[in-house]
Amino acid sequence: MTSLTEREVPLTGARIDLPVAGGGWRTVELAEPREWAEHPGPYRSRVAFAAAHVAADPWGENVPGAPAAVDWDATLAFRRHLFSYGLGVAEAMDTAQRNMGLDWVAVQELVTRSSEQARAHDARIAAGAGTDHRTDLVSVDDVLAAYGEQVEFVEGTGAQVILMASRQLAAVAAGPDDYLRVYDELLRQVREPVILHWLGEAFDPQLRGYWGSTDIPAATETFLRLVSSHAAKVDGVKVSLLSAEHEIGLRAALPAGVRLYTGDDFNYPELIRGDGDQHSDALLGAFAAIAPAASAALAALDDGDLARYDAELAPTLALSRHVFAAPTFYYKTGIAFLAWLSGHQPGFTMVGGLQSARSVVHLSEAFALANAARLLPDPERAAERFQGLLAVAGAAR
Repeated sequence: MTSLTEREVPLTGARIDLPVAGGGWRTVELAEPREWAEHPGPYRSRVAFAAAHVAADPWGENVPGAPAAVDWDATLAFRRHLFSYGLGVAEAMDTAQRNMGLDWVAVQELVTRSSEQARAHDARIAAGAGTDHRTDLVSVDDVLAAYGEQVEFVEGTGAQVILMASRQLAAVAAGPDDYLRVYDELLRQVREPVILHWLGEAFDPQLRGYWGSTDIPAATETFLRLVSSHAAKVDGVKVSLLSAEHEIGLRAALPAGVRLYTGDDFNYPELIRGDGDQHSDALLGAFAAIAPAASAALAALDDGDLARYDAELAPTLALSRHVFAAPTFYYKTGIAFLAWLSGHQPGFTMVGGLQSARSVVHLSEAFALANAARLLPDPERAAERFQGLLAVAGAAR
């Protein structure tokens, strides 16, 4: 791949001073914004979803533990932005702060509104169905019933179902057989093929030991047993374990016709590119942050231009790896921050007060990497916004 340092990046002549760890500063020159070509239709070579965040209402009481107050205009406009680059929306997933501030009342309104909008734009949408609306689940039967309630709701909106990993199932399951029992029944009930979601411990520590084992090969064996038994009801599997090696092995073992939607925000360029025989499709939170570049890369794949594909995604990888750095489950803060810098929402506020989950030093590096990748539509406005945030944080120079 062409590295960021090997690329000619035109500059505006403007600069911003960014804080670095230890109390120091560095000066970054602002890059000229790039004119990204829109691509409102889907791609021929890959299926691609962006897992989208929600914009919080700046006037809302979005403090820890409070019901989510959502800025619906900004939230839906962001989905139209994703549609304009040919990306489907993976709705109400962990990127939208499921289990981290987005309550069930808000989830229902989000999926309903987003599904209506997707139909109006002839765009693809899939939405998460889990068990997080219930706090009283003490048995496998309870979990199965809770899943059924959310599946019925998502199907009723017209969105494709994503069977999300369940914290509650992880808490009550005694072993692999309990997972198979729940998913066997759900896959017999669903109307249309679903996406199965395997979210790793790095994204949610409460999902440790999912599929009945902390041993990944053993868990994978259980997972493959389930998929093989219900291949006709599984459109694809979305795996977020941040291991390219595991993903390559898993996708080779999947039944014919079952897609692997990569959720690996550390290694997506090589996994989507493939090895000539197999490739991964995409369901990525990172694609919400890099939508224009992802679109350019996918268009290059459609044209069979692998060199251009590599060049388009290469500058985005350092940004994604930084946004998703440990503790990975706070990556949502980086997604919302970049959306704010890019003008997709009026303020850097999040439901549950999650904007506080990353330091200004971390956000400064995210700014620098987004700037270097030419992903800021208006770099000077982005710099002005960030300088205001730095001043509030006490990091003004």
